[in-house]
Amino acid sequence: MKKYWHVIGIGLQSNLTYRFNYLTRTLFSFIPLFAMLSLWRTIYANNGGTVEQNGFSQSQMIFYYMLVAVVDVFTAVNEDDWQIAADIREGNISQFLLKPVDYLWYRLCLFFSGRIAFIMMAIIPLAIFIFCYRTYFVMPVNGLALIVFPVSLLLTALLQFFISYAMAMLAFWLLEISTFIFILFAFEYLASGHLFPLALLPAPLFHALMFTPFPYLLYFPISVYMGKVAGNALWLGLAIQAGWVLLAYGSARFMWGRGIKKYSAFGG
Repeated sequence: MKKYWHVIGIGLQSNLTYRFNYLTRTLFSFIPLFAMLSLWRTIYANNGGTVEQNGFSQSQMIFYYMLVAVVDVFTAVNEDDWQIAADIREGNISQFLLKPVDYLWYRLCLFFSGRIAFIMMAIIPLAIFIFCYRTYFVMPVNGLALIVFPVSLLLTALLQFFISYAMAMLAFWLLEISTFIFILFAFEYLASGHLFPLALLPAPLFHALMFTPFPYLLYFPISVYMGKVAGNALWLGLAIQAGWVLLAYGSARFMWGRGIKKYSAFGG
């Protein structure tokens, strides 16, 4: 365990070297959010400002996008899949086959160190963003939501990472996987609730999406915070989210095992 704490420390030092890049990335990530907020304000203004959109009032819709920013800062995978694919393609994983270090746990430690560094750089822009819309900010609907939300947030981060890790394993078979990563990212952006709350979708499509892991990457933890899911639905959703994490972890392990059998490296 000590060696993985050491990896986190090294990862923090490495990531903080590029703190200006993190700050720039954070600032630019708020641009589409401001655009979406302006769009929804216009939509609600044309409807008199009081009409709800599938259970979302104007203030709730604005707060939803505030939470999108929060969840992204804490859980989003940035370049982990690209780096893992590069390690495979360039033969850097050979050292992990000869040392008592599990590559998946090594990358997970780097992922969390990257999140810590990113949060350190993003906390001020995020605080300014929340301050600008402070009149729409509300605390969790109840104490249970306050407790479950961080748990769901952690599961979201793990699910994000394991899906990205499994996708990166395609580098064992394919020389270039950027197309698959972009397709996954585009679909995830729509199906996770980044663009709009999934509750706005037609009921059949919404319920179909809930059988996939994508809503649990963003929409579900936000719904927990806002009280959109409660009672038995809350515990069922949390169990499903945990189930997807375990399934993604199993898939990542399976693809690694299959890929190593195909892997070969030459030279020193």
